[in-house]
Amino acid sequence: MTKTALITGASRGLGAALAEALCDTHHIIAVAKTTGALEELDDRIQSRGGSATLAPMDITNADAMATLCRGIYDRWGSLDLWLHTAVHAAPLAPTDHIDAKDMAKSVACNVTATSTLITYVAPLLGQSGQAVFFDDPVVAAKFFGSYGATKAAQIALAKSWQSEAVAIGPRVHIMTPAPMPTATRARFHPGEDREALNTPQSQAAEILAQLAVSQP
Repeated sequence: MTKTALITGASRGLGAALAEALCDTHHIIAVAKTTGALEELDDRIQSRGGSATLAPMDITNADAMATLCRGIYDRWGSLDLWLHTAVHAAPLAPTDHIDAKDMAKSVACNVTATSTLITYVAPLLGQSGQAVFFDDPVVAAKFFGSYGATKAAQIALAKSWQSEAVAIGPRVHIMTPAPMPTATRARFHPGEDREALNTPQSQAAEILAQLAVSQP
């Protein structure tokens, strides 16, 4: 039976690296808003002999996520793995100057969509599937109010689910990747020496090794 991996936020950075690292052993269901980047990812996956289903969707659209998960059930019946890398990185700002629209987008993507996806994806993962969330240790850092607060809320959701699922599954993991030269990090750390950072590919390999996900 074909193993399946759902990656939300798959178009670039860690999400794309995880998709490429997994495509030798899993069919990739790649979700992101940017169609062009998904198509480029698909080209790289196909060049490795893998296969992917592209889902150019916004995870804040609950109806689209419901349709996606119903489609996964109809085609495969279940999921083996869900890696949630999607995040909204609002511009840095003093806490008393946070733009209301930026905060609303942060809540919608980082908190509400995560909660909705857990509800939809949990039945697909069942008892034996695995879900992975990625922490970012910027909580309470200066100017990170919008991103930090909503990322902390996302991880709080994941930790609650993790505790609740210990005896009944699925297995829920929370990992903290090393700093990578992603587009999100570039927005937060302009001018940083990106050569000194870890590549998304190296972090993807380390994450999958920790999960004991088989790779050729």
